[in-house]
Amino acid sequence: MSGHRHGEYKVQGGKLVVVDLDVVEDRLANVSVSGDFFLEPDEALADINAALNGLPADGSHADYARAVDAALAPGVVLFGFSAPAVATAVRRALAKATGWLDHEWQIIGPQALPIHLNVALDEVLTRRVGEGRRQPTLRIWDWDEPSVVIGSFQSVRNEVDAAGAERHGVTVVRRITGGGAMFMEHGNAITYSLYLPQTLVDGLSFEASYAFLDAWTMAALEKVGVEAFYQPLNDIATPEGKIGGAAQKRFGNGVMLHHVTMSYDIDADKMTDVLRIGKEKISDKGITSAEKRVDPLRRQTGLAREAIIETMMATFRDRYSAADSAVAEDELAAAKELVETKFATGEWLNRVP
Repeated sequence: MSGHRHGEYKVQGGKLVVVDLDVVEDRLANVSVSGDFFLEPDEALADINAALNGLPADGSHADYARAVDAALAPGVVLFGFSAPAVATAVRRALAKATGWLDHEWQIIGPQALPIHLNVALDEVLTRRVGEGRRQPTLRIWDWDEPSVVIGSFQSVRNEVDAAGAERHGVTVVRRITGGGAMFMEHGNAITYSLYLPQTLVDGLSFEASYAFLDAWTMAALEKVGVEAFYQPLNDIATPEGKIGGAAQKRFGNGVMLHHVTMSYDIDADKMTDVLRIGKEKISDKGITSAEKRVDPLRRQTGLAREAIIETMMATFRDRYSAADSAVAEDELAAAKELVETKFATGEWLNRVP
């Protein structure tokens, strides 16, 4: 690794941070930080540059942020940026961190598939992105059969009322991401998955990465009249109540899956008949009924589910210059095989009984 490098990072709600540097014998050299931020006193900029010069080019985001912090004298004021922001710009200059527009995004629109195939595709498409066989992708789920999709670490018997599930003909599957159970009938939810390199969230905490990856969703919801925001760690809420939640899984090869389900027109009575939503689950929500936790998008918008999905896809397409795509035949075949060998097996479903 050698030669001149250039990286830019726009702080959310803040200013642009630019880093130019050279790499000489695997060390940072001639580091120059610039941008439209504010810094007092002026001399602190030289201290930031000096702190970064000589550091290893394979340093972590935390390494660079700590070095900048340590170089700042008491009383130095950074306005519109921060030491972690500088570290992100450095990592981008070194091609260790990326922005949304550094990737050629694709969108796979809704295609009704069996629920087992939907969860299997999440693993297949995430791995394909990690292998460089697919561009980073947004996929909108669709399905026909009533289902419960439980989190990777949830207990089947603790989350699902077996008699209720049988009574309503509900298929129970386990996904690869953590988080809570999702009750999904045809047309009652909006679910999507993002398959992306972890470089996009480089330097972000797990908590911050959730809101960052769903900023486009918040913008799309605003267009349809919904004021949405994140409630840590992974709940998507509005002033009227929770509308959904997110989950993630990070793979060892530098790729990750980010998954979101939002309620469109949920049957709360049926949901509580199928899911075991106990008092402890809602004890920190300031409510007494699980039914009151979820405030569906249909009631808030008055729009058809398809119209909301189209607004979401258009927002993603416009923001990130995404191109329309589809599940390839070999990807679908790989997912079907994974259903047979993993997701439809009792061993996987009951791995946490």
